[in-house]
Amino acid sequence: MEKNIKITVYGAEQICASCVGAPGSKDTYEWLQAAIGRKYDDPSVEYEYIDIDHPPKEEKHQAFVERIFEEDLFYPIVFVNEVMVAEGIPKLKTIYQELEKQGVQ
Repeated sequence: MEKNIKITVYGAEQICASCVGAPGSKDTYEWLQAAIGRKYDDPSVEYEYIDIDHPPKEEKHQAFVERIFEEDLFYPIVFVNEVMVAEGIPKLKTIYQELEKQGVQ
């Protein structure tokens, strides 16, 4: 069974107003790649960064970025495939649990 795991991080250059003192979204994205890569040697895991100030034209990304602004969600926001696993400061344990639930070893 072929599994494709995509970790998507939504964020912005500007740090979330409620996340002062936290690392920036891009730093979090890079940190997640390094942390996940150390724990899991799985080539099926891909990474994607979405800048909420300049989202790609894909409808699902446009719609979620609208939701971020409408609902004042904290960012970065991390998804494992279609499951939101973090809003604001991500916790590796939660992300690892979802990765394992989706078959990453």
